[in-house]
Amino acid sequence: MNIRMVLLTSAAAFAAASSPVFAADAIVAADPEPVEYVRVCDAYGTGYFYIPGTETCLKINGYIRFQVDGAPDAKGTSDWNAKTRAQVQFTAKSDTEYGPLTGVIVFRNNGDNTSTSTILDSAYIDVAGFRAGLFYSWWDDDLSGETDVLSSYQTLHNSIRYQYESGDFYAGISVDELEDGASIEPNDVGIALGVGGKAGAFSYQVIGGYDTDTEEGAIRAMGYADIGPGTVGLAAAWASGINSYYDQSEWTVAAEYALKATDKLTITPAAQYFVNYDHNATNTDFGNGDAWAVGLTVDYQIVDNFYAKATATYTNPDDANDVTTGFFRLQRAF
Repeated sequence: MNIRMVLLTSAAAFAAASSPVFAADAIVAADPEPVEYVRVCDAYGTGYFYIPGTETCLKINGYIRFQVDGAPDAKGTSDWNAKTRAQVQFTAKSDTEYGPLTGVIVFRNNGDNTSTSTILDSAYIDVAGFRAGLFYSWWDDDLSGETDVLSSYQTLHNSIRYQYESGDFYAGISVDELEDGASIEPNDVGIALGVGGKAGAFSYQVIGGYDTDTEEGAIRAMGYADIGPGTVGLAAAWASGINSYYDQSEWTVAAEYALKATDKLTITPAAQYFVNYDHNATNTDFGNGDAWAVGLTVDYQIVDNFYAKATATYTNPDDANDVTTGFFRLQRAF
């Protein structure tokens, strides 16, 4: 390289170094927003999580059910009817100075062919033994099979209840609005009492209800005992007259044996007897004839949270034709 080429190269390098260079504005990354991940809440059992930003625990559960009913004129003039139900329940709990504050909301959609209907199945507040809202009464409890009749009309009421609990014992009183009961008057009110508990392998419940509009009431007792490979269930009910809690008959006794055949299979035969069954023509008193019924329920757990149930009941009343009813059900719980 000659002297001229060296001088030209050096001059070009000096000029480049001395020229101002304007760089683009630096890109500054914004700080990420803090993320609060869902935390498990184990204070109230499995399935609860903290609502982000709060100390309230929430649980979401429910089920999907497909069922085929069989009965004379099950739907219109058809002797069978297929239907599907979807139910979801939200349970919120938080600690207070009075104990856990609980709120429950249950939505249910019943689909029959292309017709569906969504209802508020339950919604109530519960704290320190007090419960207020829309919820099922003690009369909704029954034997474990599907063949007994131990309540009448709706068992879902707008109610205020206080229930005292101590260990395996509880006792309570409830004031119920009986809109869908025996009375034709609006806003009928009922008073219900309940006592129940468990002692070893034996559990029991005794309840009573008084319908202030019809001025009649009913009493019911149920008990369970683990015997052999299954559980015996016994129940009896008496009604003083037509009322919104129980008026299928004046007296009734029922019995069942839930045989745990395997870990997944339960077979439950049952029988029930009714004295002065059904109502007379004026619907103001009980009928004069008796009735008896026998039934069988089979429960099978296909896999975890997936169940099948089949049941059939034969009823033979003195003053009406005998009838056989039943259903087959598949249910996926979550």
